[in-house]
Amino acid sequence: MHFADALTQATKEKSPVCVGLDPQLSKLPASLPKTSEGVDTFCRGIIDAVKDIACSVKPQMAYFEVLGWKGMKVFFDVCAYAKEQGLLVIADGKRNDIGSTCEAYADAYLGKGSPVDALTVSPYLGSDGINPFIKRCTENEKGIFVLVKTSNPSSGELQDLPVGDEVVHEHMAQLVESWGMHQIGQESNLSCVGAVVGATYPEEMKYLRTLMPHIPILIPGYGTQGGKAEDVARGFIPDGTGAIVVAARSIIFASGKDDWQEAAKEAAGTMAKEIQTALLK
Repeated sequence: MHFADALTQATKEKSPVCVGLDPQLSKLPASLPKTSEGVDTFCRGIIDAVKDIACSVKPQMAYFEVLGWKGMKVFFDVCAYAKEQGLLVIADGKRNDIGSTCEAYADAYLGKGSPVDALTVSPYLGSDGINPFIKRCTENEKGIFVLVKTSNPSSGELQDLPVGDEVVHEHMAQLVESWGMHQIGQESNLSCVGAVVGATYPEEMKYLRTLMPHIPILIPGYGTQGGKAEDVARGFIPDGTGAIVVAARSIIFASGKDDWQEAAKEAAGTMAKEIQTALLK
């Protein structure tokens, strides 16, 4: 199934909640070992807890890479497990390069048979660093999410710089819309090329949605970073689809005690209800 169609279907059946898997060793529950094995157990436990609520999970690759080859094995094992449990998997690696290196990144994560459904990518090198990813998306029913306006406080140092009568992130949004226009799903009318827009910039998100009518938006920054349900609602299209909202720490570390799975499930459920309420206003 076309990635955007699959994403839209999942958000309708469950919710637009995407749970970030950020298994920082120092924050794992006390009952788990601070090892790659502990990370594996933790991630699988979170997946089991949220699989009936969330549409997707977003493993942050840095927390797996720091564990070396064992961590990368856990990463792919966890991605495969999430797929088995009916979740879409978005690898957060913010990859980018050109030429054969970009082709290799695209094959590694968006190749046929990969348990990864979508990958976050950086657009700084222009279309040379994006086209190989789009090619794999169309060949293998995968997706990408291009950084447009990120949630961090210093994002404006570059992303808000004026370029003629617009700013960089507005120009980037228009590029993303143009890159995705030939990759539209039949059911969703959305592209397999998506955008990352932070919940911490709701006014910008409202305008960026108008610049990217065919682009699914991945919205980080909910919860711990300060984004609220009424903020993220601006990233959705009128029928309540077209976006997914990421929360990591506020869900996966809702409790550091033995009830960490129950706490994660409760936090994900609360988040889903808050977003649904905001979308109905």
